[in-house]
Amino acid sequence: MQHYGPPHGDPRWHGEWGPSSGRFRPHAVDSPGFRRFRLVMPVFISLIVQVPGVFLVMQDRRFVPTSSTPAELLIDFALAIVGPLALLGARRFPGPVVAIVAAAASLDLFLGAASNGPPYIALAFAIVGAIARGARLWAWISIAVCWVTSLVVAMMLGLTWEPFRIALTTLGILVLMGIGEGMRTRKERYERVSQVIAQRRQSEVQAERVRIARELHDVLAHSLSQINVQAGVGLHLMDAQPDKAKDALASIKETSKTALDEVRSVLGVLRADGGTNPDAPLVPEPDLSRLAGLAASVTSQGVEVALEGSLVDVPQATQLAIYRIVQESLTNVLRHAHARHATVELREENGQYAVTITDDGTAPAPTGTSDGRGLLGMSERAELLGGELSAGPVEGGGFRVDARIPARAREAIS
Repeated sequence: MQHYGPPHGDPRWHGEWGPSSGRFRPHAVDSPGFRRFRLVMPVFISLIVQVPGVFLVMQDRRFVPTSSTPAELLIDFALAIVGPLALLGARRFPGPVVAIVAAAASLDLFLGAASNGPPYIALAFAIVGAIARGARLWAWISIAVCWVTSLVVAMMLGLTWEPFRIALTTLGILVLMGIGEGMRTRKERYERVSQVIAQRRQSEVQAERVRIARELHDVLAHSLSQINVQAGVGLHLMDAQPDKAKDALASIKETSKTALDEVRSVLGVLRADGGTNPDAPLVPEPDLSRLAGLAASVTSQGVEVALEGSLVDVPQATQLAIYRIVQESLTNVLRHAHARHATVELREENGQYAVTITDDGTAPAPTGTSDGRGLLGMSERAELLGGELSAGPVEGGGFRVDARIPARAREAIS
């Protein structure tokens, strides 16, 4: 599997995501200090190579002072520093900079000690920088015009340049342009990889938001429905049967405590750094072992729930999905069905874990919008594990929810 992004554990790549561009920016590569170094380094190298050649030339394997007049030295010095100084604007104006440096390099061929002086190295940095920063047209046109013009002027002035020197200079220019093109291609590839990383990160964040929203909906919808029913019972029986009203209040206390624990567990993920939060409450995820308690809590509110069948060796992710599907279905029975009996049947058949919830109610269940978000959430849970869910009225009365999840459902989804 192809891996996009920085190598894990490499401190040189510890970075951040740009709030506006959505791109990953490694601190070591894109820090202000490194950017300043990358801008100043070509200027410094160009100066130390070009400026000494104004005053010293190589003769008999040793450096000797030039015999130029003060006027010639002034012209040579100006040409030697104009290129390096122009490089200071290479980041913002790469196109004009390469044009200026190319013109200065052309003049340097005809003025001063061009034959035995150092190469005009600022031109190399200008060419590579311009192409790498996207000013390809500026670079190609500037270099072509200046180099062709220099050759034409040399012929008009009767200057005799060695063919080897012309060929070597032309080859050097082409090599520099090739290096610039390679750097530009690498930069574009890095931009594409950064976009892929940003998109993947955004998808992961969105998926996590959906998962948390689904968990909160299931917890709160079920718990608040129970609390609402028990509060109604308590108010109705407070005067006539205070003992039963007391039992209703105790049930409300227990239900609200369980709901608060689960909500804290879900919200702990939001506060976590890197997926762990030592302060978050350690509440185990619901599984099939808690279905009996879920059925009993619904039965205590007036709807008799029967559990039939069982499942063994079920992955944790599938257990959570089945529990939430049963929880949401029974919550809908309490809120909408006006039922007296409900059945939860668990079975394994044809390589699938199957759960069916039926009731004998008379009112239809919600169908998918507003209050029907529960049915949508149940379908999503089954589909995330490669399964499917169907729901609809039963002939003769009642409502049925049937979910099927492959026995080898993905453990990565929870």
